[in-house]
Amino acid sequence: MKRWIWASAALLVVAFVAVLVWPGNYYVHRALLHTYPKIDQYPIFPNRVVEAGDPVPWEYAPGVNERQVDSRFSEGFEKYRTVAFVVVKDGKIHAEQYWDGYGPQSRSNSFSMAKSVVSLLTGCAIADGCIDSVGQAVGDFLPEWGSFNGRVLTIRDLLTMSAGVKWDESATSLFSTTTEAYYGRDLWALAQREILVSEPGRYFVYQSGVTQILAFVLKKAVGKNLADYASEKIWTPIQAEEDALWSLDAENGMEKAYCCFNSNARDFARLGQLILQDGYWYARCGESVRKIAVVDSSYVAQAVSPASYLKTVLEDGREVPCTMYGYQFWMLDYKGYQVKYFRGILGQYIFVIPELNAVIVRLGHERASGYNVEQDYPLDVDLWLEAGLDLLEK
Repeated sequence: MKRWIWASAALLVVAFVAVLVWPGNYYVHRALLHTYPKIDQYPIFPNRVVEAGDPVPWEYAPGVNERQVDSRFSEGFEKYRTVAFVVVKDGKIHAEQYWDGYGPQSRSNSFSMAKSVVSLLTGCAIADGCIDSVGQAVGDFLPEWGSFNGRVLTIRDLLTMSAGVKWDESATSLFSTTTEAYYGRDLWALAQREILVSEPGRYFVYQSGVTQILAFVLKKAVGKNLADYASEKIWTPIQAEEDALWSLDAENGMEKAYCCFNSNARDFARLGQLILQDGYWYARCGESVRKIAVVDSSYVAQAVSPASYLKTVLEDGREVPCTMYGYQFWMLDYKGYQVKYFRGILGQYIFVIPELNAVIVRLGHERASGYNVEQDYPLDVDLWLEAGLDLLEK
């Protein structure tokens, strides 16, 4: 019996060592070394700078220093290891609080909030004439993704997560496609393996690889790296205070477009303010203010409207209309407020509440595992919205 145990242990050690040293398992090695993704991991990747070319600080509302998250929310904030909470009201910072050594300039990975940034860049590319419309065929840019059963894959299908490609979304599995994308070093080779397996434009199926394919379309369409295009079209026009970092798959490589845009809570709030203002920005220069169109307002309106023509499959097998997702943006009805929001896997959120002319940003290390089934949102969303609404009343 002891011999069997020792033999089994020896085999496990040999297998583990083989995984570490086999070149084809580079990403597995990295995943075992760094384990589960974390909000401050951007230094382990090469990064491309998203320059803030015209930084202008936020204005502050009177009494901002007196407004703090109410103590009745403290347990939840601690449980999910919150690092930043910023509330913007009427274009001014209404409340701001940090924990765990984080501050106004501290960068955090956005994770899947980056998908919404890619959507905004798509709107810019359409306005620039680099892409005809959301109805244009993906195959015009990437012949590898043409059609399935005669149904052409379009940019709209990528935006709405209805592409019908093969992609294992699990972020907790060592051998999932998402883990390989995060820790690997060749997103193009990985994307080419993700073939069409069903008709596009029919079902909402959340897949990070779909956003990465969209990023390859964008790069080819505009002829620039995503980080440079983001600096030119969004980050500089919204007068971000700090440069952002967009993590790459390798030196001089491709942006991890589905996950890894790194910035701080204040500048993330600007993205929410941009949505709140229908794609416009009120650029300040001294005492003067100039209204500029950053993203076409009609595109923004479509981006934050549900793609209800699609079907989504619930856990119990029922098929219902997709009411919570648009062009890489989430939405929900919360106590009568029509909330549009950016969402990341570890509890990164930018909530836009048009009825209150407000934006709420929450950054942290964790989020709830349970979901509101009807509107498909993590249950910690209730906590952040309640705390934010409480501060907005003060």
